[in-house]
Amino acid sequence: MSTANTTTQSKSDNALDRFFRISERGSTVGREVRGGLVTFFAMAYILVVNPIILSGAAEQAGIPMPALVSGTALVAGVLTIAMGVVANFPMALAAGMGLNAMVAFSLCGALGLTFQEAMGLIFWEGVVILLLVLTGFREAVFRAVPGQLKSAISVGIGLFIAFVGFINAGIIRPGGTPVQLGIDGSLAGWPAVVFLIGLLAIMVLFARKVSGALLIGIVIATVVAFIIQLFAHVPLQDENNPTGWGQTVPELTGSPISLPDFSSLGAIDFFGAFNKLGILSVVLLIFSLMLADFFDTMGTMVAVGSEGKLLDKEGVPPRAMSILVIDSLGAMAGGLSGVSSNTAYVESTAGVGEGARTGFASVVTGALFLLAIFFSPLVALVPGEAASTALVFVGFLMMTQVTEIDWSRTDMALPAFLTIALMPFAYSISVGIGAGFIAYVVIQIAKGHAKKIHPLMWIVSVLFVIYFALGPIQSLLGA
Repeated sequence: MSTANTTTQSKSDNALDRFFRISERGSTVGREVRGGLVTFFAMAYILVVNPIILSGAAEQAGIPMPALVSGTALVAGVLTIAMGVVANFPMALAAGMGLNAMVAFSLCGALGLTFQEAMGLIFWEGVVILLLVLTGFREAVFRAVPGQLKSAISVGIGLFIAFVGFINAGIIRPGGTPVQLGIDGSLAGWPAVVFLIGLLAIMVLFARKVSGALLIGIVIATVVAFIIQLFAHVPLQDENNPTGWGQTVPELTGSPISLPDFSSLGAIDFFGAFNKLGILSVVLLIFSLMLADFFDTMGTMVAVGSEGKLLDKEGVPPRAMSILVIDSLGAMAGGLSGVSSNTAYVESTAGVGEGARTGFASVVTGALFLLAIFFSPLVALVPGEAASTALVFVGFLMMTQVTEIDWSRTDMALPAFLTIALMPFAYSISVGIGAGFIAYVVIQIAKGHAKKIHPLMWIVSVLFVIYFALGPIQSLLGA
């Protein structure tokens, strides 16, 4: 290579380093790339799961499954790159699990809204959250939360995503008891073998301090799954075959390249739900969507920032306003694109666990989502059993923060316990946060320390009380 080319390359690397502050945050370009790859593979399942969840309602609106795949990948890619470039934070966004289920089974199912009307509510929820961000209310709430409760949120999310990983891999399933190990208390089937090989590989590599342990483990598990499928021809899981693959079959059928279908974009009815349900019902629905989105993101910010040691003394990540603006735009973009609300993904902690510390990792993840628009068959090659290994292992990494909670102080320990316990038990980050907030306020009042409670903690706790009682409230009001 000539001196001129070397100099040009050096200037380019320096510009990249300065823009994303890679060296300043103790990272390298290689670590950022690896972190971005791990985050993508840890959350790539959404490219399959989101279309599956939305497909019933979407197909009634004339939107085919391939369009949902393309739209999901497009919006996730654009928003994640925006998070990296604008906020310089290693956090990826995609269609939110739970929110998409609410669209499919509550808004379109129980309430009878069309797919386009449901997307309209998602859009307005995003508008409300954006206004709260721009007025500073959302960040003010974030800063009002006591530090030990923020630590509890991180630990709870760690248990939550570990639980999600075990569930997605079929290691934990419903059974005679609410949940059980595998099938009737035993592990069976090739998918379980793939998960165990991947998880053990990550554990061994991490224990031996091998760089890229998470990514290498996912690749090993995927290769093993592909080889198994070549010879064993394992089908997808169903009632008659509980030992099949959980979400995707690790095999290529046809071309690895497909042309995108963007017919879901613009599938939205802004005001149809207001006419069909009435203003009161719509306001309550937007409120419930908003709270779920609002605090899931707050918890994810804390988890990602804490894992990457990016939080300030108040437990707030850098450029918090920019992070929250991008996340708020995610709901609006998801509604406009017909793929449900997009939100911050806690799976980003998998990339941070791999070493990601800057927004460059998010740019890598976002670019992979955009590539996935054309290579969706290859994305589907990574089975959920392989990707879930990263979620379980990151749960361990986040669990280590439990030592930051003073368990001798009941006013902190009890709210922290509820926060940590209810996230996995209720299968909801928001429920854990809400229970912790309410418990904190009640205990402070009981101890005569009401004056120490930040005003915003009062407001948010009252909102959570309303959130937890939305069903009875709607019944009383006839909504």
